[in-house]
Amino acid sequence: MRLDADALARTFADVAARHDRCAWLDGGGARDWSGRRSILAWCEPDDVSLTYDAGRREVLRHRDGRAEVVGDDPFVVLQAELDAGPRDAHWLGWFGYASRPDLPARVPTSEDAAHVPDAVWMRPSHLRLVDHLPDEQRAVPPEPARPKPAPPGSAHEAPPAGYRRAFAQVQERLHAGDTYEVNLTMRLRAAADLDPASAYLRLRALNPAPYAGFLQHRSPVPGATGWLLSSSPERYALIGPEDPAAPDGPRRLETKPIKGTLPRLAEPDADASQRERLRSAPRFRAENLMIVDLLRNDLSLVCEPGTVEVPALMQVETYATVHQLVSTVRGRLRRDVPTVAALRALFPAGSMTGAPKLRTMSVIAEVEADPRGVYSGAFGWIGADGRADLGVVIRSLTTAGDGTWQVGTGGGVTVLSEVADEHAEALLKAARVLRVLDDA
Repeated sequence: MRLDADALARTFADVAARHDRCAWLDGGGARDWSGRRSILAWCEPDDVSLTYDAGRREVLRHRDGRAEVVGDDPFVVLQAELDAGPRDAHWLGWFGYASRPDLPARVPTSEDAAHVPDAVWMRPSHLRLVDHLPDEQRAVPPEPARPKPAPPGSAHEAPPAGYRRAFAQVQERLHAGDTYEVNLTMRLRAAADLDPASAYLRLRALNPAPYAGFLQHRSPVPGATGWLLSSSPERYALIGPEDPAAPDGPRRLETKPIKGTLPRLAEPDADASQRERLRSAPRFRAENLMIVDLLRNDLSLVCEPGTVEVPALMQVETYATVHQLVSTVRGRLRRDVPTVAALRALFPAGSMTGAPKLRTMSVIAEVEADPRGVYSGAFGWIGADGRADLGVVIRSLTTAGDGTWQVGTGGGVTVLSEVADEHAEALLKAARVLRVLDDA
């Protein structure tokens, strides 16, 4: 169906109010490469959904208001559900950063405040495809502006002691040769009396993005309620037929890592110079190249030999408040690799860890102060027919519905990085998202 912006917003608000488990994978801020179609979906009480608690290592299967433990790995359980279900089924949801129990990651403990489930996947019986009308194509506003300061601080504030300490520890590991690049992140929290659906409508207006989306999972089961509100610009993985005319033929796996960010400037000539600085600066190119190499390796684990390629290297994409350095890595997926297995092999996104992945994740678990939760994971849809489209969870709000909101933010740290610059970049990325909560 085709809806204008006002009709779509009303339809979404009605769905979110009436259905505890629903999602809007929002194509309204699309790039040419990401499509211009939304998925609006909701579950009936007897539809199945899954949640995962990384601290307890339990996957729960929800149906009719009840839940049972069905495993300890959300990737494995989701694949089993896809294998057992109808071929036309679509699952919508997210994998949080700690969704692979075999990898090092901080997990929530019983002392942590209410947290969002580490993974949520639902199989809605109601699925609507929405083609966006031209007034919804708003990926880059005509007049860029620097974001106004937002809690808990501006991009000019001095890095706090905890961040400085973590940055220094990362530099020690870099100079020791334990890792080449570490994506150092932090969580910012704010309190606001704003319902998630209204917050999402604000977010999509403030920061349209190709992987925008709203996912809601309300449940009477403790720890199984959470919301993800995304305005992510980054593709985690796209899996689909290499030839659209041959849907049962070879499948293509594509990812588009982002590494390198600079703020936009209001004066056009200065903004153009900023784009060129991002494209050419050795620091940003080194960050991006290391992650491209990591992802070439990840894809080679599940793709046919000789098919992994980099068709676009270090291209600048422009968004409302930032320029981003983006590459594209793709390959032909082996026929013996199921879709969920391919997604698991890439997880978590190399742009959110650093390189090499396993060792760097151990460093992250040691130096970061708290669990990443949903942040740094992946969200989107997975089809039983083998297709999938997921974005990286960045530029996103999460809440467990208790009035507390969380934003994860950070950036890649190398031996060339400066602590004040990295902290300022992290706050810049979060500022536009946090504006959603202003005056709420």
